[in-house]
Amino acid sequence: LLSRVREEYVATGDNHEAVVRGLSSTARVITSAALIMISVFGAFVLSDDPNGKLFGVGLAVAVLIDATLVRMVLVPATMSLLGKANWWLPGWLDRILPHLDLEGAPSVPDVSPEPEHELTAA
Repeated sequence: LLSRVREEYVATGDNHEAVVRGLSSTARVITSAALIMISVFGAFVLSDDPNGKLFGVGLAVAVLIDATLVRMVLVPATMSLLGKANWWLPGWLDRILPHLDLEGAPSVPDVSPEPEHELTAA
């Protein structure tokens, strides 16, 4: 979610639009992954071990809360409220962190070879 929102912010420069586009493009993936995890953890309830049942219910509820409340409500709301403060980074940290693009387009500066100069005798 955050990677997609960041990519949209870099592309558009509009924080609100980036949050809306990022959430809409990742909502299905997040929901699908959460449903898979909930069903797997829910299967623990079928075990004979009481601890397994307890862990299954606990993990299923935790994933449900994370996927619905946290990732679909709290994160987008907080990011909309914070605006450009979402992307603030101390200058010293920005200089040492690599600039990555998850879409595969490297953000490497264009390094063209300098043209060769002819040496002329005077």
